[in-house]
Amino acid sequence: MNIKSIGIAASILLASTSAFAQSSTVTGAAGGAATGAIVGGPAGAAVGGIVGGVAGSLLEPPPPKVVTYVQQVPTPSERVVVKEKIVVGQPLPTTVVVTPVPYEPKYAYAIVNEQRVIVEPSSRKVIQVVQ
Repeated sequence: MNIKSIGIAASILLASTSAFAQSSTVTGAAGGAATGAIVGGPAGAAVGGIVGGVAGSLLEPPPPKVVTYVQQVPTPSERVVVKEKIVVGQPLPTTVVVTPVPYEPKYAYAIVNEQRVIVEPSSRKVIQVVQ
């Protein structure tokens, strides 16, 4: 096979894989590894798996019932204010008390700087700022 044929075959493979990746719902480590492998071969798969695992775990939104619960929970009389900006993916300061969502132990919430936030309880990382 000559170089031109290999280039054409690789282009077709990349185009079909990219189209599949756009329509797929694979996220996290698996999605990152697949994308990394396409772009950078085996080394790209390893790096993509790590990056995809982190990004996939941060970007996965909580179920709608958790968001609704956090939206409807009464605002406490004592306001919590911190100087730090609340950022998705970053942990809340240790001074902020997080409250578990009763029926979803994977999630907790807090109301900080008049913002309702959903967090991952063990790491305290902000998953979503509820509007």
